[in-house]
Amino acid sequence: MRAITLLFISSLTFCYGQKDVTKDYFMNPLDIPMVVSGTFGELRSNHFHSGLDMKTNGEEGLNVYAAADGRISRIKISHGGYGKALYVVHPNGYTTVYAHLKKFAPEIEDFVKEKQYAKESYEIELFPKSNSLLLKKGDIIAYSGNTGGSSGPHLHFEIRDTRSRPMNPMNFGIEVKDTRKPIVKGLWAYTLDKNAHVNGHQKTFQLKLSPNENGTFIAENIEALGKIGFGVSTIDKQDLANNNNGVYQITTEINGQENLKLEMNRFSFSETRYANRLIDYSYYKKNRTRISKLFVEKNNPLTVYKTKSNNGFLNIEDSLSYNYKIHIKDFKNNTTTIEVPILGKHSSSIIKKEKNITPNLATTSENYTFNSGIVDLLIPKGSLYDDTYLDLSVTGEIAHIHNDQTPLHKNMTLVFDVSHYKEEDKKKLYIGRMYNNDKISYSRTSKKGSRFSTRTRTFGKYSLFTDTQKPTIVPINVSSKKWISKATHLKVKINDSESGIKSYRGTLNGKFILMEYDYKTGMLIYDFNDDIISDSENNFKLVVLDNLDNRATFETTFYRKP
Repeated sequence: MRAITLLFISSLTFCYGQKDVTKDYFMNPLDIPMVVSGTFGELRSNHFHSGLDMKTNGEEGLNVYAAADGRISRIKISHGGYGKALYVVHPNGYTTVYAHLKKFAPEIEDFVKEKQYAKESYEIELFPKSNSLLLKKGDIIAYSGNTGGSSGPHLHFEIRDTRSRPMNPMNFGIEVKDTRKPIVKGLWAYTLDKNAHVNGHQKTFQLKLSPNENGTFIAENIEALGKIGFGVSTIDKQDLANNNNGVYQITTEINGQENLKLEMNRFSFSETRYANRLIDYSYYKKNRTRISKLFVEKNNPLTVYKTKSNNGFLNIEDSLSYNYKIHIKDFKNNTTTIEVPILGKHSSSIIKKEKNITPNLATTSENYTFNSGIVDLLIPKGSLYDDTYLDLSVTGEIAHIHNDQTPLHKNMTLVFDVSHYKEEDKKKLYIGRMYNNDKISYSRTSKKGSRFSTRTRTFGKYSLFTDTQKPTIVPINVSSKKWISKATHLKVKINDSESGIKSYRGTLNGKFILMEYDYKTGMLIYDFNDDIISDSENNFKLVVLDNLDNRATFETTFYRKP
């Protein structure tokens, strides 16, 4: 196991032209059997998963290796998101990403901590010089962890092309054992124009599926007419884990002719939010099940479609029969097929879709504004995927801004007039989103005179709230006049149940100390190996601010052998 080699060779040149990459160019960044909890392109909230989530046996601290020769081009540490992350650029111009790390290899750790102490900040983003932090394939660069927005110990690993587009690592020989076919959870029928119907319905409804002896499924016979489409809910499970992962490819055909292919090989971060256009967003918000629509509607520029004959739509004519098939594959080519027999037949009795028509029609091509006197709303053009009748109302200071079953692609701006508040009270006032369970979440609030605003991509119920409560600070292993010589870390827990933690600053004997913050647990940790103190008696001070600048201060004196 080689430690990272820090070379400072200015003559080394990286070639940034995109080249073909052989299957053995990149190695597995872990030296344990490959088991994944998340696959490339998997549907996530508001995005596609951009890499592989590699399991680490529920542990932290496993060696993470450079997948190929290269140099560290970027280091980012944040409370959320990827947590501690390394970006390595390779001679072919590709970049590998290693995220949710516990810590970096010693030389990188020292480099980063020096910068963190200089900035006096745990969160930091660095772009090392091109002739430093050079790596050889197989060098230990970090240790796996659970930092940032991770829900459990694992390594998030990406391969990006020369345009920073994530690519499927399995195309580069990263092997995952998988002999299991994708699992179908349900099939839905959609009518897509005002005259279309399926089994006498214009409403979206789920079709019954029956298994065949050969492992395929057949849907109930349907009678339809007009422009229709289908949606499928499907997952994949690999051999060594039972996680519900995403599938690699979905292909549809009508009477033997391919009319749609969706394949997860590469996408750009600029398009990833259009995942909300691919899925039936409203159904997901109501039922927490993601249905992939097997047709491409307007305002859907996703590049993951490889075939779009008639955009996946079916135009069913009276008295004609159709054989529609859906082939769902994982990366190992395990395939599940659904057959849907369709008979074109006009129905004289149709159960129509219900439309909630309001005075507030927002279109996709124009800005939409709303004003109630106390509340202003701006929805920029291009925010909605479809022209939408909005349900808008203001009761007192509560703004009902439609509902969260409609996706927003861009931020809307919501403004409250607070001129009737006293200047002193405005300081502790913020905009919050209200939930049905009485929960309130802080929405980042901009304050300009008597106009408080927030920008958000989520419809819902918003109002003004006051936060005068300071954060809480609970010491875990430090207390007044006690010796903690055996402790390797100083631990404190912080929390703010209203507007949330904005910042914190710890000092020992007046000197700044670097405290790592895990927002999932509220734990703040200082590593005594940073060698900030050299005295037996030490004065510890911690100041914590919430988003309304309510301040909490904790001070104590402890003893430790120098």
